[in-house]
Amino acid sequence: MIISFDLDDTLIPGTKRFATEKRSIFQRLLGIEEIRVGTIELIKACQRKGHKVYVYTTSLRSVRRIKWVFYTYGIRLEKVINLGVHDRMLSNEQSKPSKYPPAFGIDLHVDDAEGVALEGQRFNFRTVIILPDNIHWTDDILNMLD
Repeated sequence: MIISFDLDDTLIPGTKRFATEKRSIFQRLLGIEEIRVGTIELIKACQRKGHKVYVYTTSLRSVRRIKWVFYTYGIRLEKVINLGVHDRMLSNEQSKPSKYPPAFGIDLHVDDAEGVALEGQRFNFRTVIILPDNIHWTDDILNMLD
């Protein structure tokens, strides 16, 4: 299975706040962004189970930058889809959703935005919406994979 995660307000705090993993001095000096507590264990557990893990974001951060952030936490992402990659893939679509996981072979997308869940219903793709106050979010996702 291929699982993708949104960044802003899902794995990286923005307007929504949640507990984050401890950053090393190295990460702080390099300005590496904080990631949601549980992210490291969750992604590694998914990968141990044989799942591929992608990041799918509408951010303008470069693919290289996103991979680097996760690499500093000990995570190797199989693929990163940012806004540029998304727009190139869906350039010929008339009614383009903000995210369209099936175009990238993604089976399950994890996000914080209810609008993405609505697009999932409309365009027939599977989503899980994680709220900032859900402290059991990693268990919720792992249970969906079993």
